[in-house]
Amino acid sequence: MSRINRRRFLGTSLCASAGALALPAYLRAASPNSKLGVVVIGVGGRGNSHLDAYASDPRTEVRFIAEVDEKIGARRAAEVEKKQGKAPKVVRDMRQAFDSKDVEIMSTATPNHWHALAGVWAMQAGKDCYIEKPISHEIGEGAALVAAMKKYGRMCQVGTQCRSNPAIIEAMAWLHAGGIGEVKLARGLCYKRRASIGPLGDYPIPDEVDFGLWSGPAPFTDPKLTRQRFHYDWHWQRHYGNGDSGNQGPHQTDIARWGLGMDRHPNSVIAYGGRLGYQAERKDDKYVDAGDTANTEVAIYDYGDKTMVFETRGLSVDDSADEELNKLFRSTRGNKIGVVWYGSNGYLVQVSYTHCIAYDKDMNVIKEFKGGGDHFGNFIDACLSRKVETLNADAWQGHLSAALAHLANISYYLGEKNHLSADQARQVLSQIKSHDDNAATLDRTLKHLTDNGVDLAKYPISVGPFLRFDPEKEVFPANPEATALISRQYRAGFVCPKAGEV
Repeated sequence: MSRINRRRFLGTSLCASAGALALPAYLRAASPNSKLGVVVIGVGGRGNSHLDAYASDPRTEVRFIAEVDEKIGARRAAEVEKKQGKAPKVVRDMRQAFDSKDVEIMSTATPNHWHALAGVWAMQAGKDCYIEKPISHEIGEGAALVAAMKKYGRMCQVGTQCRSNPAIIEAMAWLHAGGIGEVKLARGLCYKRRASIGPLGDYPIPDEVDFGLWSGPAPFTDPKLTRQRFHYDWHWQRHYGNGDSGNQGPHQTDIARWGLGMDRHPNSVIAYGGRLGYQAERKDDKYVDAGDTANTEVAIYDYGDKTMVFETRGLSVDDSADEELNKLFRSTRGNKIGVVWYGSNGYLVQVSYTHCIAYDKDMNVIKEFKGGGDHFGNFIDACLSRKVETLNADAWQGHLSAALAHLANISYYLGEKNHLSADQARQVLSQIKSHDDNAATLDRTLKHLTDNGVDLAKYPISVGPFLRFDPEKEVFPANPEATALISRQYRAGFVCPKAGEV
């Protein structure tokens, strides 16, 4: 798909684009006694927050729950009834809700592999959409959602809620105004302990789950699974999830990219890492973890005159391998999830979703930003006003940020068997253009692994290929194998269309 320029995208009249469609949300807004009907899809975890948001807002009412797990669906419906005084209808197939004239909004917190198709189907049915991050499982899916939003004149908000938090909004404005001088490097961190999901094996699918619908666009691995815990641990299997670079990562890469002023894809990517440490954790060399996404991954993105680095660590982060980062985050132990922008006059650090700290070059605090917002509220506002420019995190922004995870994973997957020693990895990275010290970041990563008992001689890291990317055409011009991973093979009946086919 040719790149859709954000200015041109927002300049399109949504009312004109949707001329042939009814605009029920807009019409209902004229009546103070009416509410927008909502279907929430996937309510096992994060979806419960969606239910609470819509059941608590006087402008909306949860009328459907779409959930493939019958037990979870029934339990959530009872909880919603207590909050809003009326129980939503529970269905397994989301398309039943899309057919209803009582639904204006689709809000989804399904596993990643369902995000894009649910959004495309909903917008084709005339619904506005709130889609959890990452907006897509593949790069091509994100492009399809951007095209659908434009074609059908729908509101499409992505669940990167930092975009609605005053702390982040004010910090970005200050950064762009030169608060720490010239900024050419941003480092995103997901240092978050993740335990092994257990050994590979044949595990029964819960009786209450419709596994065909759950699988949807992904391969149908009937009749057995390879992971012990059915819910949530799909994040670490690439059929369904994108690892923590695509789970937690889009929150941080989204803000890192915002701070750098990059409203486009990067020019290139290279990633290295592995699924490491769980063998040592079990003290059994024959043990194989059921996950197949990286739990340790570093990605380097080139934007020409600027660089973004994103680091994922899934092993214990209770170490002191990162002295400078410990100072910036005011923590020597525990998780570090946030972003550091490096300026000519100091640093800006996002230490949480609602808190940023600015330092001068001598590590003195010079400014702090605090405050949370209402991301769901911002979405509902836009659904009522029909003003797409008021969305804080539209499909285009969600696509750019999700694509960063996908780009890194493509490099990692293609180089998964390319195991290199520390010296070999340093040699490769010395050839990569970057405003970061690539060798220092590699050394910190390797020390983190050895601190966690990983024998790097036995379990070396993998280094993916350096991939040039065409931000306009969304392809890898010199690597057809990488371009093939822009999309996936879909099951019949669950095909996510290409951007030009929505």
